[in-house]
Amino acid sequence: MWLLDANVDVHLVQTLHDLSVSCDTAGNRNWKALSNGELVSAAVAAGFSCLLTRDQLFGESAARALKTFPNFAVVVINLPQQRWPAYQEKFVAAWAERPIEPIPGTLVHWPQK
Repeated sequence: MWLLDANVDVHLVQTLHDLSVSCDTAGNRNWKALSNGELVSAAVAAGFSCLLTRDQLFGESAARALKTFPNFAVVVINLPQQRWPAYQEKFVAAWAERPIEPIPGTLVHWPQK
């Protein structure tokens, strides 16, 4: 199951479900106030395998967290922020070209720049 960071549009949950990806949001779990490292720890403890975030600076804290949790993956979404319908269109188009493939123990940028 994937976790969407607080900075990822919550509408993406339905889109991912439509793409057969089980997911939830940090906000739905009351984890919005957690630091990046705490968020990864909570996600792993709750059975999540991947975190999707828009936070480009997540890499430094993710590197430390991924050493502790080598079966967890962090994916930084590189799509520009837009209003929901346009963002969903860009997300689905990028997914059709190359779906997100989390790699345990790594930080992945998607889609690749």
